[in-house]
Amino acid sequence: MAKLKSVKEFEKLHKQLTGKKNPKKPSIAVCAGTGCVALGATGVVDAFKKEIKRMKLSEKVELLITGCHGFCERGVVVLLRPEGILYQRVKPADVPEILEKTILNNEIIERLLYEDTVTGKKIVHEKDIPFYKHQDRLIFGSNNQINPTSIDDYISIGGYSALARVLSDMKPEAVVDVINKSGLRGRGGGGFPTGKKWEYCRRAEGDIKYVIINADEGDPGAYMDRSILEGNPHSVLEGLIIGAYAVESTEGYIYVRQEYPLALEHFTTALDAARKYGFLGKNILGSGMNFDVKIARGGGAFVCGESTALMASIEGRVGEPRAKHFHTVERGLHESPTVLNNVETWANVPVIINKGWEWFSEIGTDRSKGTKIFSLVGKVNNTGLVEVPMGTTLRQIIFDIGGGIQNNKKFKAVQTGGPSGGVVPESLLDLPVDFERLTEAGSMMGSGGMIVMDENNCMVDVAKYFVDFLKDESCGKCTPCREGLIQMSEILKDITEGNGKEGDLELLEELSWVMTETSLCALGASAAFPFLSTLRYFRDEYEVHIKEKRCPAHVCKALITYTINAKKCTGCTLCALKCPQDAISGEKKALHEIDQSKCIKCGICVDACKFDAVIVD
Repeated sequence: MAKLKSVKEFEKLHKQLTGKKNPKKPSIAVCAGTGCVALGATGVVDAFKKEIKRMKLSEKVELLITGCHGFCERGVVVLLRPEGILYQRVKPADVPEILEKTILNNEIIERLLYEDTVTGKKIVHEKDIPFYKHQDRLIFGSNNQINPTSIDDYISIGGYSALARVLSDMKPEAVVDVINKSGLRGRGGGGFPTGKKWEYCRRAEGDIKYVIINADEGDPGAYMDRSILEGNPHSVLEGLIIGAYAVESTEGYIYVRQEYPLALEHFTTALDAARKYGFLGKNILGSGMNFDVKIARGGGAFVCGESTALMASIEGRVGEPRAKHFHTVERGLHESPTVLNNVETWANVPVIINKGWEWFSEIGTDRSKGTKIFSLVGKVNNTGLVEVPMGTTLRQIIFDIGGGIQNNKKFKAVQTGGPSGGVVPESLLDLPVDFERLTEAGSMMGSGGMIVMDENNCMVDVAKYFVDFLKDESCGKCTPCREGLIQMSEILKDITEGNGKEGDLELLEELSWVMTETSLCALGASAAFPFLSTLRYFRDEYEVHIKEKRCPAHVCKALITYTINAKKCTGCTLCALKCPQDAISGEKKALHEIDQSKCIKCGICVDACKFDAVIVD
């Protein structure tokens, strides 16, 4: 690996690497992101290596170990090119058959195909599977095309060509102008115009300026940034280098969560390779630009996703926010002008440079441009990472891509924007997803978490869960957030345990207003959104909990009772055998009874009974 000393040398390398690719050569792309690794991807990869060697196919077949393909619920995912055949839930034992039947004899293995949740039909090709068919994967689509640890793979698909163009043909202010005109907004939650942020930093006075990748992704159920770093780290790094050129920065950081070992490993590998090729360091590609990147690891504090808390953590201080008398673009890291964007935002930058701001601005809505990656989880058939144009409706995401609700249950709500986001009810399923429309609905875009809930979810319990999460993650620096969340948690706990009283909802609303208006940072200012949104759309559930001491969704244990229907009970004894507390008694073929003093309301008896004899009140 020789250091590239000019843009011309890079272009020559790019041409060589592109020329080596044979699009007709059979290739096997195995998902080896964290999700697939948890489902056995390492064993599948080892099996492919062993069998390819045994069958002497090394020269005929390319094995590509990739990052996440997005369809995480169906891992281990294997994509066979050039046909585009997708096999899902692949095990090591399936590997010899895949090579023998599909690779050598073009036979399809039916049991490994995806079965459509609506039609029940088996689908052969990735492009025809609804989960992929309705996406527009501008950022995430390269994950299944490259080995994330190979810089040559990235260059062969056009990687670093945007950087080469910027360094050879564009002045820094012209780069800022392109990002401004593209309409790109921060994907980390705030949605601030990226070009404006760069422009303000560029104009700010300072001997040194910093650029930072925020990879402190702390939202429950969200893993978009992790999967980009695991699957295509160079795309993020290239965006960062372009941003550094635009604001004339010489030093950058990535702040990455301690819980992201694979993402850290792949990004570290990317940094080493970029330095060897000359994309980092002194006189990058002969342009005179000097820039390098350091790694800072976070300890897992949710509040360190906030810009000033993150920068304090990098500096070695306690990760807590400060009052923003000065914006971080003016006085950020080490009191110097700083640009902080999240992983997905940086990954958009090379795409915009290569495709043009006009092309990018045609995607999305008037004020929300481009695509957005969502982590679609919860009670939906097809869970995983979904990338769609801004303005795509919730219905399209949940039902067309997500395949609808599990077990044919009724959709109730979707919580967007992470723990500080709000819930959106069924009546707003046709809401276009962009920054403005979600805010109007009482929720937020956030980093892109999307948790689907069905009829068996209790909205009071949902609000309590997220308030408790934020209570534990509050840094405690300011009184409104520290004390307000404790009080909100206690009141919601009382409501779910049957101790709610008249006036509780009004008190919660007042607390919410105080926290929103007076908290130091966005954690406290948005912490009441889960409660406010559930109250806005499901006030009747709160009132039933308080007035009738009943949980309609049968979730709040203190408000439910398990009994056995005398007309349906056959005395099969299965419920008694399964009960972990020995709370159920009765002779065989006789009516059984539940001892309420022993019952812990775990619901095992409901699942065990084949005659629907256990009643939940």
